[in-house]
Amino acid sequence: MAIPELSSLLEMSYMGVKQHCIKLEELGYVKAWRVPRVQVGRPQKLYKLTKKADPLFPTGGVGLVLSLLEGVRMSFGDSAPEKLLYHYFEKERDLWLKAVRPGKSLVEKATRFADARTRSGHFCHCHYNVKEGFFIEEYHHPLHEVFVKYPNLMAMETRMMEQALGTQVDRDVRKGSHGVKCTIYRIGTLG
Repeated sequence: MAIPELSSLLEMSYMGVKQHCIKLEELGYVKAWRVPRVQVGRPQKLYKLTKKADPLFPTGGVGLVLSLLEGVRMSFGDSAPEKLLYHYFEKERDLWLKAVRPGKSLVEKATRFADARTRSGHFCHCHYNVKEGFFIEEYHHPLHEVFVKYPNLMAMETRMMEQALGTQVDRDVRKGSHGVKCTIYRIGTLG
């Protein structure tokens, strides 16, 4: 992200965020690079986390989870891990429902949903553009490694999101607005 975006997201002054970014870059937690602007102007300086920052973000005990799921698979069959995780996603859906319930519009519900996920160790925020409509960009998922091993869980989680938001959600992985790979959740309708 660029400093103005970070400043808005963190509700801090531009200079306060800039000082933190400079210090984090000196410590090796973030890396800065310049991206040419599409229109006229100086290149924009963007910051992204380095591998050194990985321990600062929760991973959901991935090693333990994968080991347990493998034991469940060996003991009860190939479909057992996904059946077990279905209950986890049902619980998550119920928490999401609580978070989005006060929202009056779908945009407000999706924004509350993204905020709830961010509080639980994800890093996501909402966007809108004319071409794609309303969507959520997610840059960190604590269960990413579990999803790599059990890809059907992505569809399961997306279905639970649809149930929580009450609309169609399409999941895609690609470069996000900050030029790095992320997961995009397109919100199907705004009605």
